[in-house]
Amino acid sequence: MPANPIAQPGRSWISWYTLFVLTLVYAINIADRFVISTFIEPIKRDLELSDSAVAFLTGTGLAVFYIGAGIPLGYLADRVNRRNMIAWALALWTGMTAVCGLTHTYVQLLLARIGVGIGEAGGTAPSQSLIADRFPVELRSFASSIYAVGAAMGVAVGSMVGGWLNDEYGWRHALLLFGLIGLPVALLVRVTLREPARGVIDPVHVLERPTLRETLRFIAGQRSAIHILIGATVATFWGWGIMWWLPSFLVRSYQLTTGAAGAILGPINGYGGAGITLVTAWLVWMNGRRDARRDTWLVGVTTLVATVPGIWMFLTDSLDLTRTLLWIFIPLNYLYLGPTFGMLQNLVPAPMRGLIIAVLLFVANFANLFIAPQLIGIASDVVGARIASPAESLRWVLFGTAFTGIWAAWHYFAAAKWLRQDFARAGNVAN
Repeated sequence: MPANPIAQPGRSWISWYTLFVLTLVYAINIADRFVISTFIEPIKRDLELSDSAVAFLTGTGLAVFYIGAGIPLGYLADRVNRRNMIAWALALWTGMTAVCGLTHTYVQLLLARIGVGIGEAGGTAPSQSLIADRFPVELRSFASSIYAVGAAMGVAVGSMVGGWLNDEYGWRHALLLFGLIGLPVALLVRVTLREPARGVIDPVHVLERPTLRETLRFIAGQRSAIHILIGATVATFWGWGIMWWLPSFLVRSYQLTTGAAGAILGPINGYGGAGITLVTAWLVWMNGRRDARRDTWLVGVTTLVATVPGIWMFLTDSLDLTRTLLWIFIPLNYLYLGPTFGMLQNLVPAPMRGLIIAVLLFVANFANLFIAPQLIGIASDVVGARIASPAESLRWVLFGTAFTGIWAAWHYFAAAKWLRQDFARAGNVAN
């Protein structure tokens, strides 16, 4: 088997087309998930909610079922047709996003968000597993970094387009439109993608399908994988937890409209996030040809670098300086996604890839969708009742949250120690 199957005649366009479509699906996933954070202030005002209540509605309500369904659906992704699973999951979560736009009460919106969470839980794990069967070991972090561009585009659309639609038509009409856009893409996935054989391009082709217990035991024995999982969890809490509340922070601390806040954050996520993700793709492609441990070092260093503006932007009262710091902090938050996806895929055999991505999503989204919105929301309510300017409570809670980037970086540095031997244990070649 040649080292780079992408270059083989008859396979190049299939690999790249699959990656393009799945990146589009991921962008819709993130847009439908993140757009609700753009609407925190209007939803809070419309339904007369506290910070902790709106946090439960927009984050925790989705998280409970997203997290609960994630492991079973990841296990399923290692056993069923992944193309069909992605198509059905996309149809479900986009349909339920549209339903969110038809709701009028707290309970109705909460139930619709639960439906979004169940659908989204079935999207990323089969997508990453399918990508791994289109790209060889040395290009999986590269392909996953291209896939991660979808996150940047999703947040940009959720911030910029979502903010504009809210100002013009209201948050309900915006959610209805966001949901309906995804349904044709679900049909595109079902009709045009192909389902490759699992592990067909791996150095060691594993045919057996391990049980859930065997898979979890294998993952637990991969020390580098454990560090990467913990590092990604903390990084998600740190970066995406802060980004979840940034629209509200800009509205409260600088008296911006939802649309104005989205106009600031959208281009930073879209241009900055996509740009740094493409640079990451090039860097991990070079790293994969030299030393795979460079991926962990890259993530560790950039996370430490991003922690500085992440702290500083909550200490200044200047909107211009805050905007400048956001252009550093937000793009660097996207860098860990591609290398993390790619390294984890190479740390397990092919029949375990859907599940390890599901484990990543389980722990990371527990931090992102459950802990970050709820903990930050509750802390903001508590701090707001004890300071002279309650509107500034969110600023000080996010300031404290920003220091957790140091913790995330340490785990990526620690993972490098065992990375090469764990790659070999999984049957993949590491430099």
